[in-house]
Amino acid sequence: MNHAISVSCQQQYRWALEQLRIKLAARRYSKSTQQVYYHCFRSFLAHVYPLPLHQVGREQVYDYHRKLIEKQNISRSTQNQSINAIKFYLEHVLGQDRQSFNLERPKKVQKLPEVLSVEEVARILKASGNLKHKAILTTLYSAGLRIGELLSLKTADIDSDHMRIWVREGKGCKDRLTTLSPHLLKLLRAYFRKYRPYEYLFEGQNGGPYSSTSIRKILAKACHRAGIHKKVRPHTLRHSFATHLLEQGTNLRYIQSLLGHTSAKTTEIYTHVSSKNLEEIKSPLDGMVGSGIFER
Repeated sequence: MNHAISVSCQQQYRWALEQLRIKLAARRYSKSTQQVYYHCFRSFLAHVYPLPLHQVGREQVYDYHRKLIEKQNISRSTQNQSINAIKFYLEHVLGQDRQSFNLERPKKVQKLPEVLSVEEVARILKASGNLKHKAILTTLYSAGLRIGELLSLKTADIDSDHMRIWVREGKGCKDRLTTLSPHLLKLLRAYFRKYRPYEYLFEGQNGGPYSSTSIRKILAKACHRAGIHKKVRPHTLRHSFATHLLEQGTNLRYIQSLLGHTSAKTTEIYTHVSSKNLEEIKSPLDGMVGSGIFER
């Protein structure tokens, strides 16, 4: 292959990746989504190299995803992320019309979220290490926050006058309000007096927002100390918050608002994991007691 053509392709590909990165940031996609789309699109470019970008079309997109499925057995989620990354480049970087590929876009498997009981959450929070770790995990649970939302919290977002927490630019770039428990407020005040955060509510040793990796580690340690052997992630605390609210009788519409869900259907999944709801439902079999079917 001609060396000059090869160099030109590399320059095109670098330009494409850089423009993708810029557009993702400009449209306020989350850091994790930016990284996933960038990685997916870079993998696609590696597949089509050294084809000039203006020659890349549907055939290459189809061929690439067929190979991903057949040779790498990628998950439904990974396939959808890859397609969305390519669509984003075509529509938002190149400005093309809305793209539609005749690829079978597999439906996402609807798995029920893992939730903890109230007692298990209490054990985890009690087993948290120092005051800062306890404040972090308690805020995650008490306010039903995503980990990215917690990391973005600033001291000014704690509105103690109205007992609420401002979540700025949450998922979908939407602001929302969530509840501020008086017990959490007391804990946060003790934490603030000791650590004196400057800008972000929870900051790293050198300033700036706390690390998501560190939060996962302190949660894992707290679970170990509490004797919790379930697979618990930061998002598990959010799921548990929603489920416990539902079990307390909180209206599903209010829970949807607190969580920042666009669709009520997303919130309705917690009706499937609420143990209280299950306990209140009686099997038709129970009505047959006394009919003699259980007698020997």
